[in-house]
Amino acid sequence: MATDLNPTAHDSHDNPRHIAIIMDGNGRWAQKRMMPRVMGHHAGVKAVRKIVEYCAKQGIEVLSLFAFSSENWRRPREEVNLLMDLFLSTLQTEVDKLDKNNIRLKIIGDRAGFSNKLQLKIRDAEAQTASNTGLTLVIAANYGGRWDITQAVTQIVAGIQNATIAPGDVSEALIDNYLVTAGLPEPDLFIRSGGEERVSNFLLWQLAYTEFYFTKTLWPDFDGALLQEAIASFKGRQRRFGHTGEQMLDNQNGYALLQ
Repeated sequence: MATDLNPTAHDSHDNPRHIAIIMDGNGRWAQKRMMPRVMGHHAGVKAVRKIVEYCAKQGIEVLSLFAFSSENWRRPREEVNLLMDLFLSTLQTEVDKLDKNNIRLKIIGDRAGFSNKLQLKIRDAEAQTASNTGLTLVIAANYGGRWDITQAVTQIVAGIQNATIAPGDVSEALIDNYLVTAGLPEPDLFIRSGGEERVSNFLLWQLAYTEFYFTKTLWPDFDGALLQEAIASFKGRQRRFGHTGEQMLDNQNGYALLQ
């Protein structure tokens, strides 16, 4: 589903529909406290709970969290194994709570890299929450933006080869339909904790018109108050989508008159 980029469709004073977050700083949070890095990841899960609860209460439609990138396999094997165990145990303990609170869970990324047990748990968790109509919680695991674009192009090429897609039908909207985020609105607000200021191969296609917000706060210390600061920054910006500021004001005034 192609995203509507009509600037009048979403008032700049509204909450963002879709917030995407790179949850950076778990390991450094633990190291600052002379603790093993894995303890930072456990603390990070607690922060996730707070942010999910906050977004659900604020009426945010989609919250996307970058949990494990395709590049994170390069980390020490022990840490990767602990992260996989944490991912599995968190799914097992949290899915009932998500379901009870009308939250839909969607996992995006290359699942082939996971164990069969974890793949099954992902499928079960998604199926259990599939009919929920509240917040959609997207967890990016073994995900990379370049991988996402590549797998979309691969599917489109296959469609052209078997004549289900005409070459002339290839467009931005068609590509969008083959990304793993198909059907979701593009992110309005991107947040990265931990002090780094880069997107690290996260949602490369989808972030084209997203507002960025960076904070030095390490992820385990990130909470609803800090998220509200990011949202307030978002609300104070003018999203022009290639138009001039004057055009945006004219469009917004015209839209207001129609209400």
